[in-house]
Amino acid sequence: MTTTLEGPAEELATESAVLGHRVREFSELAVLRRQVRELTDRAAISELIDRYVVLLDTQDENGFDESWPRTVFTEDVRLHFPIGTHEGLAGVAEFHLAAKQKFDRTLHLSANHAVRLDGDRAQVRFHLIATHVHHDGGVPLFDIGGHYTGEAVRTAAGWRFREWGFHLTWASGPGPDGEPVM
Repeated sequence: MTTTLEGPAEELATESAVLGHRVREFSELAVLRRQVRELTDRAAISELIDRYVVLLDTQDENGFDESWPRTVFTEDVRLHFPIGTHEGLAGVAEFHLAAKQKFDRTLHLSANHAVRLDGDRAQVRFHLIATHVHHDGGVPLFDIGGHYTGEAVRTAAGWRFREWGFHLTWASGPGPDGEPVM
């Protein structure tokens, strides 16, 4: 004997099936939104890394530019480099310029961007190889390799680095003072 639902019971079963389908759609949509947000955040942080690395070579092409650090760092940034440390956004452009002026020109390349997201914060690491051309063209190049690590945070202006440091792994050729670094 086959039982069929009729009347209110049939309507209830249909509404239940529709509701179950809508709940699954809502759940899938929520998952997709989280995935899109994560991919968007990762792309924005990778673009931030690229912007910083390009600025290492181009920041003062048209004369000293004290505004570029705002496109990369937070107001309370803390920098840690083999050449020294710096805290706060004020003076960051000068800090970078002092290092860069020791050379005629530079070329920085980054790779292996690793981003670990945690809401509005992210731990960032990437590898960097850089060539530095001395003012005296006859001197060998100064090449370095290492990695950057730091914390990026979401701000009203987009992702910015709050904590940022370079860790030197190797160096080749004479450093800024003409002596080997390692």
